[in-house]
Amino acid sequence: MKKLLLATMALALAGPALAADPSPQAAPGPLPRATPQSVGLSPERLARIGAVLGADAAAGQFSGAVVAIARRGKLAYLEAFGHLDGSRTRPMPRDAIFPLASMTKPMAGVATLLLLEEGKLRLNDPVERFLPALANRRVAVDGNPENTVPATRSIRVLDLMRHTSGIMSGAYGTTALHRLLPAGSGVAAQNFNAESFIQRMAELPLMYQPGTIWAYGISTDVLGLVAERASGQRLGALLEQRVFRPLGMADTGFLVPEAKHGRYARPLPNDPMGGAAQRVEMGMAPPGFDCGGACAVSTAGDYLRFAQMLANGGVLEGRRILSRSTVTEMTRDHMEGIRFPLSERRPYSGAWGFGLTVAVRREGGAAMLGNAGAWGWDGAYGTAMWVDPREQLVVVFMASIPGQARVHYRETINALVHQAIVD
Repeated sequence: MKKLLLATMALALAGPALAADPSPQAAPGPLPRATPQSVGLSPERLARIGAVLGADAAAGQFSGAVVAIARRGKLAYLEAFGHLDGSRTRPMPRDAIFPLASMTKPMAGVATLLLLEEGKLRLNDPVERFLPALANRRVAVDGNPENTVPATRSIRVLDLMRHTSGIMSGAYGTTALHRLLPAGSGVAAQNFNAESFIQRMAELPLMYQPGTIWAYGISTDVLGLVAERASGQRLGALLEQRVFRPLGMADTGFLVPEAKHGRYARPLPNDPMGGAAQRVEMGMAPPGFDCGGACAVSTAGDYLRFAQMLANGGVLEGRRILSRSTVTEMTRDHMEGIRFPLSERRPYSGAWGFGLTVAVRREGGAAMLGNAGAWGWDGAYGTAMWVDPREQLVVVFMASIPGQARVHYRETINALVHQAIVD
């Protein structure tokens, strides 16, 4: 076991940064362009996006944002609003680099599914096949780490992908066990390397029995380390080789090189809704490990290419990343028979389920517009992404809004995009 953990730590010390100085010809544009009218979008209604976001940025409600919209496989809208910096002195560029926070999770999901397709892991594999320290789990009774019972079964790779592992984040509760857990993926990556993170997880009991309750937290960080063990590569290196480079995502990775620091988007110094100080530095220094839950950075254009690849059934511009069947499994609801507290939280009402690292829209009412079968996820720093297959719609919203306003803007941009569909 010690050799296994040391090998994992060695992988965690050698991950790549973004390409330091790509030529303008090295990366393609986000997608082939089309006029809004040609893909069934109203230019006049799209202009409402700028009217709302531009006015709010000018009023100091947030620093700035970039919005990318594709429909029917074509880029119909890519605009920037407000400012890149919290002091509001530099206009926001369309190629600004944003910390993705939890929008990293679908990337870790794709990395895992690549390995599934190669027979290097199975969704039903127990986690101890790759991380032996996580065998023989115990479960806290009512969140008390001093009172535990044996887990009825192992954590499976599937559990890590759909947040049914019983592993939680310390930020989502007040029990004694919550107080011992990392507050989130970013905190874990700041305070642990791969070896010490897995050791910490091995020392603590689970919050719930595996496979019984959707409990959002740091499962995807463990998933990333499973992918590292199965592939023999650090997560960032695996994604760079198999996803980012083939898709032309030159500004996506786990570390922003110094040459690109000037494009890093930052929030206002204080949250306008609550007044709390806010600061985001994810991606500006090497993480202790490539946390699959929150550590990546990207641009709106890069992430649009990633999401469009999935919307296309795993292929973009002739480069196949996943099979159509695999993407279908990733983006269907896996919550049957599982208690799903996400459905009780805004903006994800009871109309939502969860797939393999993405939320999936069911039939029924919701706080956001869209159709059954739509899927996506967002990030705690203010980013959001969704795909609506029925509308052939892919949307990426990039903003640095780590405070209370981020939910407001997720719902606002959702309405502003959908109201522009006229055909």
